[in-house]
Amino acid sequence: MPFPKTNIHTLEDIYSLPDGERAELINGKIYNMAPPNRIHQKLVMELSGTLREYIKSQHGSCEIYPAPFAVFLGENTPNYVEPDISVICDKNKLTDKGCNGAPDFVIEIVSPGSRKMDYSTKNALYSDFGVREYWIVDPAKERTTVYRYEEDAAPIIIPFSMPIAVGIYQNLSITIADTIAELLE
Repeated sequence: MPFPKTNIHTLEDIYSLPDGERAELINGKIYNMAPPNRIHQKLVMELSGTLREYIKSQHGSCEIYPAPFAVFLGENTPNYVEPDISVICDKNKLTDKGCNGAPDFVIEIVSPGSRKMDYSTKNALYSDFGVREYWIVDPAKERTTVYRYEEDAAPIIIPFSMPIAVGIYQNLSITIADTIAELLE
């Protein structure tokens, strides 16, 4: 009995997508991405701005990249993802195409269609490939799940109303509710 044929996709398939269509490639499988909603985009903008201002005020060298920004994880079977926010501190990872290797800090904003992807698939991927810190910001549940993979600790779930310490920085905390207060009312 023959085995069922499986399609293993490559980066060529990602680069062949029609203009305006976005997808991610994880372990040979393509995941289409729906356009983000207004709360999603507001969170991306505000969190990126907060991180950027902090880094500038500290004369830091890390760089912030909001989606769409290509992150390539793995060498032999590359995975292509577009985290909502990537913080990269090692400039040797940056190329004109994106980031080759794990960002130091990744934030994903949960959308109705991305829940399983953000909590499961990407969580495992980011852990396996060396992301230091991963936040899953969930507007529907008004909470953030924080993973600090370097510490090998259990995730922490923090309501939007509480400050979240940014693990890769010594003295930065962010209260999500403050960034989108008018949208949560």
